[in-house]
Amino acid sequence: MMTTYLPGFALGFSLILAIGAQNAFVLRQGLRGEHLFWVCLTCAASDAILISVGVAGFGSLARAFPKVEPIMRYGGAAFLFGYGALALRAAWRGSSGLNTNGRGQGGLAATLATALALTWLNPHVYLDTVVLIGAVSAQYDSRVMFAAGAISASFVFFFSLGYGARLIAPVFQRPQAWRVLDAGVGLTMWVIAVKLITM
Repeated sequence: MMTTYLPGFALGFSLILAIGAQNAFVLRQGLRGEHLFWVCLTCAASDAILISVGVAGFGSLARAFPKVEPIMRYGGAAFLFGYGALALRAAWRGSSGLNTNGRGQGGLAATLATALALTWLNPHVYLDTVVLIGAVSAQYDSRVMFAAGAISASFVFFFSLGYGARLIAPVFQRPQAWRVLDAGVGLTMWVIAVKLITM
């Protein structure tokens, strides 16, 4: 069973490792310490749902309806442009540095809505989880174990990224560090949005 679980874990981890809008958001929440557990759980659980759908064989269903792809692509790009603009505006205005009193500045509902949007409005998430992982899983006898490996990779990654961000929290006591992070997040969002439009 481990010969099926480990390839699933390795594939899932390698696909999610690339820095993207979702990862940048989790990193920022980890640095701020805002609703971190729920953000990590939301992102990992979303991946679990999508991976399960892909392994269950619905990757071919997405390919059967080609009109869905451009809707996802342009809708996701519009969202990323908007979110990127907010991050760049925050970088321009600057902030007061890392809030260390443990109280978040954003509501839980709004934070989770952003996490869900960054996940479910990103077409690359569907390509990686539903299509690619779903297709690769067909090569294994135990598709359930393959899916379990890929799903656990998402949980390990998001919780490590979110809670590991605290190790570099002292750096973000300085307002300038936040401006650099916000600028990086904003530019990352815009680069991904451009790629979605031009792909």
